[in-house]
Amino acid sequence: MGFKCGIVGLPNVGKSTLFNALTQTAAAQAANYPFCTIEPNVGEVAVPDPRLDQLAAIAASKEIIPTRLTFVDIAGLVRGASKGEGLGNQFLATIRELDAVAHVVRCFEDDDITHVEGAIDPLADIETIETELMLADLDSLERRVIALEKRSRGGDKEAKESLDLVQRSLVLLREGRPARLVARKPEEERLFATLGLLTAKPVLYVCNVEEGAADAGNARSAKVLDLAAREGARAVVVSAKIESEIAVLPPAEQREFLEAVGLEEPGLNRVIRAGYDLLGLVTYFTVGPKEARAWTITKGTRAPRAAGVIHTDFEKGFIRAETIAYPDYVALKGEAGARDAGKLRLEGKDYLVADGDVLHFRFAN
Repeated sequence: MGFKCGIVGLPNVGKSTLFNALTQTAAAQAANYPFCTIEPNVGEVAVPDPRLDQLAAIAASKEIIPTRLTFVDIAGLVRGASKGEGLGNQFLATIRELDAVAHVVRCFEDDDITHVEGAIDPLADIETIETELMLADLDSLERRVIALEKRSRGGDKEAKESLDLVQRSLVLLREGRPARLVARKPEEERLFATLGLLTAKPVLYVCNVEEGAADAGNARSAKVLDLAAREGARAVVVSAKIESEIAVLPPAEQREFLEAVGLEEPGLNRVIRAGYDLLGLVTYFTVGPKEARAWTITKGTRAPRAAGVIHTDFEKGFIRAETIAYPDYVALKGEAGARDAGKLRLEGKDYLVADGDVLHFRFAN
């Protein structure tokens, strides 16, 4: 699996430009990687991972299959969306289906592009969108309280636990703070997720800057990065204009273009990595002469569940996982070298798969 990330933002912040760059990049990858445009506003893109190419080279794999992630371009939000203004209802319903939100924030000057709020202030823009999401969450939770109280009095244990989470969430929301900041125990996560709160989604702030600030950012993006650090969120700096230019270039010309503008890699790569970090995702690999493939799991996943990402039969009949750490696989030139050097380990059902593991699963039919 990858993850499903919604691109949100006020009108005229560069949201659609960024999405178009993503989907153009994906289309350019189509010769080498599986790609599909699911709907006009939904696209999948391969996750860049140099480790996969190195593993494929060592194993002489005929095919390289990266893991993928889905981006959703959500209708521009306007003030009053929580009350259905603009495309508010559609916007809010879509966000509930996402794993994370990439909030594109305008951090650039351009007299030809009018700002919907009349002034360029990224922190104010963030507050506008966050406020609309919090108002929608408040309305949703307040309408559930009476029914949950009634069920709780009737002895419904889950209703009582849900009511406790709802009341804790309401306290924060009424203080103007998002629901993702609600203190909760690991065993409460499943029930908390069922509340479907918009402000419970992890947030990645994407600071859209002018071309000259694409590397280090500017004073406006610095404020957003500081906010993200205080919230425990993530933030990256990109120039959507540069990304759209890179996306249409042949791969051979992209490196030259990046060097010309002083960048080591496309900003979209940083967006992808930040999203993975935000959601606590890691990658493991399966490698052979037929294909080298990347698989995405959440950090802390045990070996049987990781095997189930490939096929449910692998999880049901799991016996063991033949495991080689990525550095060992590379240093010892593949599976045979790792085996001879004693670096191939047999791991059981309690093994927590690590990022970069090269795995071969043994299972009973």
